[in-house]
Amino acid sequence: MTINQINQLEPREFEKYFAGVLEHSPHYAKSAAQQRPFTDFDDLLKAFESAVLKDDPSKQLELIRAHPDLAGKAAIAGELTVESAGEQKSAGLDRLTPEEFAEFTRVNQAYRAKFSMPYIVCVRENTKATILEGSVTRLEHDLETEIQIALGEIVKIAKYRLLDLVVPEDPLKTNISN
Repeated sequence: MTINQINQLEPREFEKYFAGVLEHSPHYAKSAAQQRPFTDFDDLLKAFESAVLKDDPSKQLELIRAHPDLAGKAAIAGELTVESAGEQKSAGLDRLTPEEFAEFTRVNQAYRAKFSMPYIVCVRENTKATILEGSVTRLEHDLETEIQIALGEIVKIAKYRLLDLVVPEDPLKTNISN
């Protein structure tokens, strides 16, 4: 859909169309819909970003915890959302060697043990190697730092998911490098 078409959607149609932008959290689409009309893709992205970053901290933590582990049990069982499955596949997380799988399992467990939430990274901007490298640094952070990083990664994930759903009216005017 184009931005003009998105602006014309009924609220429930908007919510349904954008329900998967934030993992198991379609209520953010409802909040974003209230910020219409959008002038361009960046406005749409800012609406979702604002909905997340201005939310109550307990709701932000719920959003973070709604994400699956990278290459975790849900992936093996085929229980990921369509969006998450495609993203993990794009980084090769569906084709791990036994050694890589063991390392992702170790990282996931260590991260959850320390922070009580999954390790979140925008896999579309990473490789298996950079995801694992980043975990070394991130495991050294405190909880508040990690919550802020996780929210930033979630906004990046939302950007790519929105790009999958929106057709720019003038691709030359759409800034997707944020």
